[in-house]
Amino acid sequence: MRIALGIEYDGTDFSGWQRLKDEASVQGALEQALSKVADHPVEVSCAGRTDAGVHGRCQVVHFDTEARRDMRGWVLGGCSNLPPSVAVLWAQPVPDSFHARYAARSRRYRYHILNRPVRAALDARYVTWERLPLDAARMHAAAQALLGEHDFSAFRALSCQAAHPRRSVLAVGVRRDDGQLFVDIEANAFLHHMVRNIVGSLLLIGRGEQPVEWMAELLAGRDRQVAGPTAPASGLTFVGPRYEVHWGLPAEVCLAGAGQ
Repeated sequence: MRIALGIEYDGTDFSGWQRLKDEASVQGALEQALSKVADHPVEVSCAGRTDAGVHGRCQVVHFDTEARRDMRGWVLGGCSNLPPSVAVLWAQPVPDSFHARYAARSRRYRYHILNRPVRAALDARYVTWERLPLDAARMHAAAQALLGEHDFSAFRALSCQAAHPRRSVLAVGVRRDDGQLFVDIEANAFLHHMVRNIVGSLLLIGRGEQPVEWMAELLAGRDRQVAGPTAPASGLTFVGPRYEVHWGLPAEVCLAGAGQ
């Protein structure tokens, strides 16, 4: 049978999602834990791979197994065999036609910026610190140029292995909550480092070093060397994918009823 899981993780101490031979990965830790529960080797497929240091709020994976366990057993058994920085949130049987990556209709990321004169202590693993004042309204206005389908070469890492640079941004916004800024972006898919490169450019606009119109100019220019630097991984969280309602997955990853 095929089972889907929701996974939460702190990516700080991992070399990314993808399984690696000699380095700690979220996928490797999860597969090891599930293999113990299933009593046979388990391989998982995910909705979207994350880089080293990037966190996951509700990553979705699927795997196939002949082991007979109730869904609570997969959740509790998985959690008991995982490191403290990874947890299984829920488990649910799905049809064999479901694929965590290919069935996803969109993916959502949130970038968290601590904007105050003093660096973070309690939240240091989950934010990026910016001591200079940021204008969230300018950043939000600039980000609207990203909406729609575009060639995102200006925000694509050199190491990106995607077949093409065109992506469709469905929603993007920047908001302030006291000393914190949140950049939320949803797209059908993302290029390698795309969100972090976008945020790096938005930070220059927020500090007043570049005009609001610069974001549209970068997009049209398609030149990664002209755009802003790659923002640190610590502030980035993969909020999760969205799926069509008919798969019957929890509301947090469903097209209907799921919020940021």
